[in-house]
Amino acid sequence: MPSTSNALPANSSADSRGSAPGETADQLDLTAEIARDLIRFDTTNYGEGRSNGETDAAEYVAEKLRALGLTPELFDSEPGRTSVVARVAGRDRSRSALVVHGHLDVVPADPANWSVDPFAGVIKDGLLWGRGAVDMKNMDAMILASLQDVIGTGGAPERDLVIAFFADEEAGGVLGSHFLVEEHPHLFEGATEAISEVGGYSITLGGKRAYLLQTGEKALIWIKLVARGEAGHGSRIHPNNATTRLAEAVAKLGRHEWPIRLTDTTEQLLGEIARILDVDPQQVGPDELALATGTASGFIQASLRTTTNPTGLTAGYKHNVIPDRAEALIDIRSLPGEEDLVLAQIQQIVGDDIEIVTMHRDIGLETEFSGPLIEAVVETLGRHDPGAPVLPYLLSAGTDNKALSTLGIKGYGFAPLRLPADLDFPAMFHGVDERVPLDALVFGRQVLTDLLTSY
Repeated sequence: MPSTSNALPANSSADSRGSAPGETADQLDLTAEIARDLIRFDTTNYGEGRSNGETDAAEYVAEKLRALGLTPELFDSEPGRTSVVARVAGRDRSRSALVVHGHLDVVPADPANWSVDPFAGVIKDGLLWGRGAVDMKNMDAMILASLQDVIGTGGAPERDLVIAFFADEEAGGVLGSHFLVEEHPHLFEGATEAISEVGGYSITLGGKRAYLLQTGEKALIWIKLVARGEAGHGSRIHPNNATTRLAEAVAKLGRHEWPIRLTDTTEQLLGEIARILDVDPQQVGPDELALATGTASGFIQASLRTTTNPTGLTAGYKHNVIPDRAEALIDIRSLPGEEDLVLAQIQQIVGDDIEIVTMHRDIGLETEFSGPLIEAVVETLGRHDPGAPVLPYLLSAGTDNKALSTLGIKGYGFAPLRLPADLDFPAMFHGVDERVPLDALVFGRQVLTDLLTSY
């Protein structure tokens, strides 16, 4: 267990760091205040075991939970890699428990590319800026603020809640959700469903607002391509060059066009998009329908097919030395159930002389768009934004719901945000100048509070 440290990070202060009128710190909604504080903990996760750690942020979260009368437990998978779990007793304990979870780590941010300090929690132009503002310290803050609304004045949720803040999600959750599921499964006893990130946000279709509820996610496979050759002097004619061989393989794979294949979720989503836009889905192709969702198309187009993106290259150690080994990192997101088939196809694409090393692999998920929780989510959003339809979608990325699914827990993406039509929300994930509207955070808190009180 880590030692308790409740101090905010060094760059935390009472000012709003560039706030416009009406955005001063003492006027912030509790959700924005907590999200700002969490952003100021630099919990960068570089992957491959390198991380700044989540312990300080975990202690901050744990103290917020203790202030509500809860008894959070802190778990270290490794020094500095801390996750937090607490259980909230519901009014009807005969009902199955609901896991409400977020992650505390973030991907790296290069300050040279940002217009603000990515770890200062800047508030300006009606938005909260910083790494984690969208992925996903906003939802972490919504959870804590909603718990304040639900139990802070002596109330209780309808059913037991398992509140979890995981470490290491940005590296596949090995040291976070997977660690807890494998080593401490009792924490999730009685839970059958879960809600977390990358769903519940609004999009604009034909000038009208709709909400995407994440009911599935693609499989995750991180591989390394390894090419081998002969070392030699850089001045020679050298046909057996590992770097050249790797570059050819990476180019082939990076340019490969994977075919469209609709799952039950994407077929239902495209059908609803066509209905809302009043077009014939037999006449309008899947890509065209996906593009009609505007900013959301970045996620939706990628959900229609497998993607294989090169993300890193390593070769050589001196300008005039031909290396005998070259490596490339590839991020594969296959449709659920197609993992083995995709890996076999990749071997054919890159050639038998390229070794494929699987660095991390996790399952895909697809859950039906029906049942009491789905009905409750649709009804709740309908109370807060009447007339806006709720559509299922398959996330092109992944979440900690993958780990929870091994315990039989069905996971959904529901971090509700009502967003302006011109905000490219998907681009905020792992992007430069990540930011979220302050009023969207208020909306999310209200919707989540309503759901946790009534479901």
